[in-house]
Amino acid sequence: MTDRPSVWFHTFGCKANQYDTERIRQELELRGAETALHADAADVAVINTCTVTNQADANARRLVRRLRRQRPDLRIVVAGCSTSFREAEYHALEEVDGVVPGHDPSAVARLVPQLGDVPPADPVTAGASDASFAPLRRNARGTRAWLKIQDGCDRKCSFCATRIARGASVSRPVDEVVAEAATLARAHPELVITGIHIGHYGKDLGPDSRRNGLRDPRDGRRAPTGLATLCERLLEEVPARFRLSSIEATEIDDRLVDLLAESDGRLAPHLHIPLQSGSDRVLRLMRRWHTREAYRTRVLEIAERLGAIGSGAFGLGADIIVGFPGEGEAEFEETRALVEELPYTYLHVFPYSVRDGTVAASLPDRAPGDVAAARSRTLREIGLRKGQAYAETRAGTMADIVVEGRDDRVAGMTGDYLRVDLLGRATPGDRFSARLRGRAGRLTAEVPAVSAEVSASALAVATDC
Repeated sequence: MTDRPSVWFHTFGCKANQYDTERIRQELELRGAETALHADAADVAVINTCTVTNQADANARRLVRRLRRQRPDLRIVVAGCSTSFREAEYHALEEVDGVVPGHDPSAVARLVPQLGDVPPADPVTAGASDASFAPLRRNARGTRAWLKIQDGCDRKCSFCATRIARGASVSRPVDEVVAEAATLARAHPELVITGIHIGHYGKDLGPDSRRNGLRDPRDGRRAPTGLATLCERLLEEVPARFRLSSIEATEIDDRLVDLLAESDGRLAPHLHIPLQSGSDRVLRLMRRWHTREAYRTRVLEIAERLGAIGSGAFGLGADIIVGFPGEGEAEFEETRALVEELPYTYLHVFPYSVRDGTVAASLPDRAPGDVAAARSRTLREIGLRKGQAYAETRAGTMADIVVEGRDDRVAGMTGDYLRVDLLGRATPGDRFSARLRGRAGRLTAEVPAVSAEVSASALAVATDC
């Protein structure tokens, strides 16, 4: 190992996990490490694990064993949700050199030789409210950046182990989030507002909380905050496009819908609203807190409001679990009918997968694997059909496009979450408006000539970060 250890990172799981990996990467770099693009060029591998299913745990263990076979001299450190849930099991793996239960960057650094006793070269964590919320400067692995506003979850869905691994919902102070967003916006044209349960943002930031950075302009006293209030601050103070990650239908209030409708695309006209099931019986077994009708009514209200503005651009996605214990043909038909009715533009469909330690793992009447697979195909086909039909309605309309990708493999992402093929020279990080063209659901956009000048400027800023 050299004086500057080289570290390779691998992330399993959600956007929140990807954010946590970036914080770990930044901490290690500030202590003197170099980031390796490939495992075969690294001294240390840091694996950020996921525990959403038993398979997610197995995938992490499989990677650990493969790395050890390929690189006997590689130091392997594992962290993340799976290590919080199964810490002892990872300590027992002979291939693993260090285990961090959770996502603490300093704890990871202590397991990297030559870094553990080295303080950061820059006080980047000064003023952070908690070790788990150190501010991030950039996402080294993507054009868009993740802006994590909270961690943990107070709900108790019967299939979910993430809340066990992550703990109760904890919100970052408003001022801290806004300051981090301003820094990230120097290098990224779009920031994705993420967390484990962003709809609960601010519930622990009451008027008396010292972590609440909001003041009532009338008397200067601390005011209660929530996701809509945070978004207002971000839109007022940070020059970037923001996108909400997954959020529950029952937690999208009218203020947030107003911001989506009135921000002229600054808050992207796109929502990912988990459904999980369209059957009240299955929702109860899942320990979800809403009914089929409550979800349906709210989604239609939001779609009517957002679909009536501008070009009618509004992307709508959902997560759905099929084959959950207790889901028979009648329950699946309720889900299928609801999916057909609602104006989805894409779907994420998953066959139920057991997660040990959850309530659902002990429930009877789980659908056979082939039945769950068939139901998945049915819903995915509906999702693809709906997505293609929606894309066709967008042909001929204007779109706010951010360029993503690497080198010559780039594509555009619209505010309403459509992938667009680009005609002309574009660089990741470009952002421009263009008219969409296309047919059969395949969209293209011509890159304006001025975009090249914007790219050069954006890259110069990103280099300084």
